[in-house]
Amino acid sequence: MRREFEHVGFAAQVRSAGTGAWDGASASEGAYLVALENGLDLSQHRATPLTRELVRDTDVILTMARRHRTRAEELGGQGKTFVLGEFIGREGDDVDVADPFGGNIDIYRTTYGEIEKMGKPAVEKIVAMQAKGQGKSD
Repeated sequence: MRREFEHVGFAAQVRSAGTGAWDGASASEGAYLVALENGLDLSQHRATPLTRELVRDTDVILTMARRHRTRAEELGGQGKTFVLGEFIGREGDDVDVADPFGGNIDIYRTTYGEIEKMGKPAVEKIVAMQAKGQGKSD
C-alpha cells in the first residue's frame, strides 16, 4: 500500500506488524520471492510484533483477518482497527485475506494479489478520511 499512497501523492507512514510475528525475523522465502517478482525488495525487512505502543501511535490499522482485528483491539485499537476486506466494502467470507505463511509459492502469489487489489480502494478511503479529519496519516 505504500506504493498506492505514493501514487496519489499522499504522505503516509505505512508500517507492517504481526500479531504472531517473531521480532526481527526476516521475510519468509515465499514472501521474499513473490515480492521480488513484483519489484519489491524484502531483503532488509524484519518482522515487528504488534504492540500496545504501536497501536497507540497509529491512526488507522488494517488487518488481514478478523482474528487480527480482535488482537489489535485487545491492545487498544478499538475504533481505528479494520479488516482490510471490510474496510473496502467486502462482506461475508470475502473479507479475510488468507495467511500464506508455510504455504507454497502459489499461495503467496494469491495473497499478494488479494492485497494488491484491495490497496487502491483502501488508500482512497484513508485519504478521504484524512480530508474529513478522521485520522492522521499512519
